[in-house]
Amino acid sequence: RVFLRAINQYADMLNKKFLDQTNFELQLWNNYFHLAVAFLTQESLQLENFSSAKRAKILNKYGDMRRQIGFEIRDMWYNLGQHKIKFIPEMVGPILEMTLIPETELRKATIPIFFDMMQCEFHSTRCFQRFENEIITKLDHEVEGGRGDEQYKVLFDKILLEHCRKHKYLAKSGETFVKLVVRLMERLLDYRTIMHDENKENRMSCTVNVL
Repeated sequence: RVFLRAINQYADMLNKKFLDQTNFELQLWNNYFHLAVAFLTQESLQLENFSSAKRAKILNKYGDMRRQIGFEIRDMWYNLGQHKIKFIPEMVGPILEMTLIPETELRKATIPIFFDMMQCEFHSTRCFQRFENEIITKLDHEVEGGRGDEQYKVLFDKILLEHCRKHKYLAKSGETFVKLVVRLMERLLDYRTIMHDENKENRMSCTVNVL
């Protein structure tokens, strides 16, 4: 909780002194996002790994601090305005790591950041190739590392499709991208599940699907 308060004070200072065009400090903002994501993903805050009694005790005393800092990260991202493009594709990995935390409200609040990144790169270059490449590479790594689940896949699909379909220029390319990533996620989750299967043919079939 002490660290959370310190990070929030750091965030206040960034908004007040280092956000406008003349005083913007890329490295400080970068440090903020990496620090906040590292805080959110640390082992001692992953409540689903604790017994129900310990979890209830922590929630009662502190609440879910992951949700608190996650909402703050989301707000800080939107505060960036025209500076957002400077963080793409580098921030895709850390944001993905945050959205994969198995907390439903946190996921619902932060997955839309991906659409904002797509939109931002599209306005700058008329495509979102760098974002797409980065999320596919990082997703592969994260799912292999044990993160991600069926609920995440469903939320990712639903939230991003809704956003894309409302956008004049991203409706078609956005939908193609979302379908691609969801299909990849399905294959990666299947592959992860079957990795320990004795049947070599099953494993090979899953590997071929991923490829």
